[in-house]
Amino acid sequence: MEIHVRPLQRTLSVAAGVNLLDALRANDIPVSYSCLAGRCGTCRCKVLDGHPLASASEARRPLATEDEYVLACQTFLTESCTIEIPEPDEVVVHPARIIKATVLAIEDQTHDIKRIRLKPAKPIAFSPGQYAQLQFTPEHIRPYSMAGLADDDELEFHLRLVPEGRVTGYVADTLKVGDAVRVTGPLGSAYLRRRHEGPMLCVAGGTGLAPILSIIRGVIAERMTNPIHLYFGVRSERDIYGREWLDELQRRHPQLHVHLIVASGLSGLSGMSAGARQGLVTEAIAQDWPRLDGFHAYLCGAPPMVEATTLLIRRMGVKAEQIHADAFYASGT
Repeated sequence: MEIHVRPLQRTLSVAAGVNLLDALRANDIPVSYSCLAGRCGTCRCKVLDGHPLASASEARRPLATEDEYVLACQTFLTESCTIEIPEPDEVVVHPARIIKATVLAIEDQTHDIKRIRLKPAKPIAFSPGQYAQLQFTPEHIRPYSMAGLADDDELEFHLRLVPEGRVTGYVADTLKVGDAVRVTGPLGSAYLRRRHEGPMLCVAGGTGLAPILSIIRGVIAERMTNPIHLYFGVRSERDIYGREWLDELQRRHPQLHVHLIVASGLSGLSGMSAGARQGLVTEAIAQDWPRLDGFHAYLCGAPPMVEATTLLIRRMGVKAEQIHADAFYASGT
């Protein structure tokens, strides 16, 4: 049987039952991958024709507006097919690894958001926008996004405390400076596309600001000149945080435009809410832009926000392959 690979316009002859990622790598096809276990989404490919067998429902991207995607590491070839992979110059290969880290600081950002800073025992390579799994104890494990860059001396994560949450309750009540944490990563496919020179739409909901900070910091580190339009949505004024970081990033990257959107209860009396608008991020985007052709979009936050924003910007001209999203799924932890 055959695999037709686009945009490389290559045809591979493979045996039935072979793993798709193995077949691509064996034929020197440049493809991103990381965890090799179907968790991170890094090796996602679009199926244009045919029906390869995906071994888990997680292989499909969890957005109702997306076309058929599979994770190459979890897909086995049962018939000839045509797939589309990311452009070769956007391939990232950071094999997931486990490292030990030590808690440097636990800092309150809002009434229910904490900033956790870790000192890794060894460097960990990742692309801006990716996430890692943090294991505080064998019973307290949860994925969180990095807010910094791989070259930093420490790792930074933003955690929202979930009422009666097992993991975040442990962080709030038990975790202390000096404790050991096991970090597994990197994971995730919503990483910065460095070769894109056009405008960027970044949409963050709550602690979804963390990976967006990483992406913007990555833009600056790479000396990219892209215009960036960040829409940061929060529930109320007391949920606003990170304004000082965003102000500093704007000074370093004048092409960064920050739009703060507060869902309800905006009084405008708080310094943190200066210049904010009331409503939803989707409403603000629709008000500000008639079209978004040529944009790459990075969406980070709760699944309803990610899905609603994806629906909107697809109608406004953003192509599916130019939307990069890792939705934050609450698990009661």
